[in-house]
Amino acid sequence: MPASSPVARIEAITIDLDDTLWPIRPTLVAAEARLARWLEAKAPATAASLDPERRASLRRRLVERHPDRAHDVSFLRRESLRLALEEAGEDPRLADPAFEVFLAARQEVEPYADVDEVLRHWASRYRLVALSNGNADIARIPCGRHFSAAVSAHEVGFAKPDPRIFAAACEAAGVPARRCLHVGDDWHLDIAPARSAGMHVAWVRRPDFAHRPVPAEADVADVPVFESLEAVDRWLHPVRAGPGRR
Repeated sequence: MPASSPVARIEAITIDLDDTLWPIRPTLVAAEARLARWLEAKAPATAASLDPERRASLRRRLVERHPDRAHDVSFLRRESLRLALEEAGEDPRLADPAFEVFLAARQEVEPYADVDEVLRHWASRYRLVALSNGNADIARIPCGRHFSAAVSAHEVGFAKPDPRIFAAACEAAGVPARRCLHVGDDWHLDIAPARSAGMHVAWVRRPDFAHRPVPAEADVADVPVFESLEAVDRWLHPVRAGPGRR
């Protein structure tokens, strides 16, 4: 059973994006396909070499060279492209426009059906802050209109589960951690570190990801778990759960 609602104690909600507000895999698959088509036209030798194994290898090499940038997925993506172009004997200056092709497609997410209504309701009551390790730009996504601020790993210099990114999110929300609820899908990146930071938490495990095992070390006895954002909203505001919302 979910823990009792912290609604009387919260003034802001920080929200993970990928796999919480939308499924990320179909978006990334589509973005990779669009990038591949662009490279086939502009840099065919690079396109021919960039299979998943090679992309992973390039990323590992970059992390080894730049451990201080391991949190920055945009840097790793752009520089992987630059390195691939160089090694294929093609113009490395194409890395920047190639990355922009990928990044634009990466913003074309399809939020879950419950997202817009719930965010609209929450935005009327709380300050909402997007909190992500990824490079989704919430300002370029329609449901982003409900957010007051965004905190991204590549902008602040550290990623979840680093406690500093949760502190930065609370600062962006303008409230202490004890007045903030964090909503996310990942135990290690969202729930455990947010609790350690003194925040309230809501763990969203959508049916798409029900196959993911609960980590053996997870202390979930008093962690509220939900199948949707709408279920989190019903937990926070049970008075809204009329006949059509049960």
